[in-house]
Amino acid sequence: MDEIKNKINSTKLSIIIPVYNEKNTIKDILDKIENQIYIKKEIIIVDDNSQDGTSDIINKYKFFSEHKILKHNKNLGKGASIKTASNHITGDIVLIQDADLEYDPSDYLNLVKPIINQETKIVYGSRLLKHKNETEKNIFVSNFRVFANSFLTIFSNFLNNQKLTDAHTCYKVFEKNLFLSLNLQEDGFAFCPEVTTKASRKKQKILEIPINYFGRSHKDGKKIGFYDGIEAILAIINYRFF
Repeated sequence: MDEIKNKINSTKLSIIIPVYNEKNTIKDILDKIENQIYIKKEIIIVDDNSQDGTSDIINKYKFFSEHKILKHNKNLGKGASIKTASNHITGDIVLIQDADLEYDPSDYLNLVKPIINQETKIVYGSRLLKHKNETEKNIFVSNFRVFANSFLTIFSNFLNNQKLTDAHTCYKVFEKNLFLSLNLQEDGFAFCPEVTTKASRKKQKILEIPINYFGRSHKDGKKIGFYDGIEAILAIINYRFF
């Protein structure tokens, strides 16, 4: 146990947070991240040209951890924000964190342990593993999202030779050198299938860990829709075969 604690304490986690118009949640998610006191953190926020006051909240926030605040002059997309952050990573492990409150930073410890222990170089936080016995609980808010996530995960598994339950989760965690080697191209939400497919082509088996999840609807500000699913399919095909 002491050895694990020492490894965790000596590891820096780079947390990339793409932000776009999240004034209602950004302070809360930063509070939750800063409350994870067991690991050294580097918080990299990329404000994707928010127009709702999010930028002011970020700039006034009292950080305890090492942090960087980056800003786009126009809205470019989640993938573009992650690419911008990639140029500023100094940590040993990279984790993607959405700016809303769907994903819980209290899961960080379980997500980084397999990489620290050199069991794998890439971990996904599955929204489904924790709830697989709760058959009546629709964690994805809408039936369309249930179908879309299931279809895209099955399609991704088939082409990428993986056995994932939740290929399009936000919580994707990487050993830094692997992450940087992926040479990201996508600007939008197709970042998710891009990294899964590219990691699979590198023969990396992705380990899944159960996580907490609190789904939002479009009414609450959820931004992913039908066309993002189409782009995901095209991205899987593109990065698998071309």
